[in-house]
Amino acid sequence: MSEHVLITGGAGFIGTRLAARFVADGHRVTVLDSLIPQVHGDDPATTSPLLRSLDGVADVIHGTVTSKDDLRRALEGATVVIHLAAETGTGQSMYEIDRYVDANVGGTAKLLDILANEDNAVSRVVIASSRSIYGEGAYETEDGRRVYPGHRADADMAAGDFDVHIPGEGPLRLIPTDETAKLHPSSVYGITKQMQESMIMTVAPTIGIEGVSVRYQNVYGPGQSLKNPYTGILSIFSTLIRQGKDINIFEDGEESRDFVYIDDVVEATFLAATAPAAAGKTFNVGSGVATTVKDVVSALFDAYGTEVPTHISGNYRLGDIRHNVADTTALREVLGFAPAVPFDEGVRRFAEWVLTEPVEADGYERSLKEMADRKLLK
Repeated sequence: MSEHVLITGGAGFIGTRLAARFVADGHRVTVLDSLIPQVHGDDPATTSPLLRSLDGVADVIHGTVTSKDDLRRALEGATVVIHLAAETGTGQSMYEIDRYVDANVGGTAKLLDILANEDNAVSRVVIASSRSIYGEGAYETEDGRRVYPGHRADADMAAGDFDVHIPGEGPLRLIPTDETAKLHPSSVYGITKQMQESMIMTVAPTIGIEGVSVRYQNVYGPGQSLKNPYTGILSIFSTLIRQGKDINIFEDGEESRDFVYIDDVVEATFLAATAPAAAGKTFNVGSGVATTVKDVVSALFDAYGTEVPTHISGNYRLGDIRHNVADTTALREVLGFAPAVPFDEGVRRFAEWVLTEPVEADGYERSLKEMADRKLLK
């Protein structure tokens, strides 16, 4: 059955790829996007390859989820909504609080308010949630109990102790975090993502709409912004390498993330939107593998065939987590899907694409100064 899919925030890194995937399967796509300069440049029609990639693929509405009028126009005829629209960036969220809450929570509230009170044809809403809602995620004690440590203390990290701790417990072992884990985000961004997910998964079934949540881990790949300093370390480090600048590795370099390649994310999201078995479910979308920052730097050096000086500085950001790795069992057992692109291969593909792009002024140093001025970067 052909669907009319609305993708909010659909002119971004994930949304443009997802739009093409739906169209290739015979569906119609509408995109609603605010085309912010941080992602698309000052003149998106000429400065945004992502926007241009939607030519002939989707109907694009330049608007915002914080406007009910824009949402109403975008929802006309839609049968499925993929809600990607959100302000992103853990660090920035800690000082641009009103903007993050307005877009992420307020925009979701307006979307649901229209669906609850006005005529529409929507049968399923997929919310792009985030691993950030887990905070520090799941660990195991020495005697095998599963625990969820609280946020790391500033005083501990200032002393060079970056591990997570629970009073009265010995060393903790990282284990994959599944969808039943405790939710206790450590940043404003994480809080807003938890609220987005909670609202949709609570309201949707009460108004006869199927809700599905996909909790993205650290998404990367060709097409990711190289000038937005809040998009992740693969883009940031790639730009520094191409500029010949030193790389400052925060903490001790042993902090880890679950990096998942864009093609795997798109396919998982497509299945979340179309598979009958996905209705009402929540899925981690990740690789299931924890990769340290040191390993990221090494993989990038291999991919680019060059190195720059690196410094393990002990700097840290308040609101950051120590480790992250997803349990992807539900994705495999319910949707029959397992991520297929290993990290080294994904980084190679990413680097090949980066080398075809101009070297951008990325604003990374400015973003660090903004955090340091607010005592969020130590």
